[in-house]
Amino acid sequence: MNDESDELYVLPLVVRIERATPPERTDALEAAAMAVLSLLADPGEWAAELHAWQSTGKIRKVVRRARGAEWRRAVALPGRTVGHRTAEVRVHPPVPLDDWPRDLARLQVKGTELSDTQAPPPAAPPVLWANPSLEMTAGKAMAQAGHAAQLAWWASDAAERAAWREAGLAVSVRTAPDRDDFDAKVAAGLPVVRDAGFTEIEPGSCTFVAEAPWLRGRVARP
Repeated sequence: MNDESDELYVLPLVVRIERATPPERTDALEAAAMAVLSLLADPGEWAAELHAWQSTGKIRKVVRRARGAEWRRAVALPGRTVGHRTAEVRVHPPVPLDDWPRDLARLQVKGTELSDTQAPPPAAPPVLWANPSLEMTAGKAMAQAGHAAQLAWWASDAAERAAWREAGLAVSVRTAPDRDDFDAKVAAGLPVVRDAGFTEIEPGSCTFVAEAPWLRGRVARP
């Protein structure tokens, strides 16, 4: 899901990482997924940009990090901030790959790392399950969690989306307990993210599976 589209559009996500108070990794992944869902559920004035980006089905996302004045400049640009426990993530309307706003283009993208210092709360559906066999930086995993949330949104019907909105577009992001469990979810007709392999992992790798009671069997098995 990281391929370049013909239109070369990309969805920018910016995570706030202050030196003294970095977010928990799980919080950041969930905030990224919720930020993507927020834009899908209510594109507002960015409906045209969202349509251009989604129309090819190649939903590329890039996660950058900011702190201090960098974050304040990012917040001043068009977009929407999602706060989730210790994390803040700002989603901006899709932009051409080669025409980012300057204050976003200058932000760091590689090597964004975070960790969990305590166990996250119990998971509630929808759950976005990460492949336990893959190692991804926090930035990469945030983009992949965003992909999984988007595929789950696409696979949901109007009533399911309405209920999801009522629940605040909440998601849980967790790592599957083992590879057998993850592979069983992949085979269960659930939305699966298959990466194009441009960064960090091999092409075709299954990175995330989105699981909720209404999603099982919704997608054709690979």
